[in-house]
Amino acid sequence: MNKTLIALGILIMTGLQAQAIEAPSLSLGKTLFESAVLGSKGKSCASCHPQGKGLGMVGDFNDVELKDIINACLRDAIGAELISTDSQEMNAMLAYVRTFQKAKQ
Repeated sequence: MNKTLIALGILIMTGLQAQAIEAPSLSLGKTLFESAVLGSKGKSCASCHPQGKGLGMVGDFNDVELKDIINACLRDAIGAELISTDSQEMNAMLAYVRTFQKAKQ
């Protein structure tokens, strides 16, 4: 009985850790959004979009489209390498950028 409870506890803890690792992190997204070291132009996403300025329309795009837009901005505006669209970093950026979307009326 005790071994079963211990094994169950370990499985639950491992599952929670795996979920925490895979979930997009808003803090990671914010860090990336504000980082001027991502690119070669000394700018960050926040340089062009302070406090999310101009990002209210992100709700008009699905995730695939928005990831492409994020990568285009990274490449063109700040001179950064593209981020893999299925990476933890991209999902964190996507989640953070979505916080600026205006509610549809």
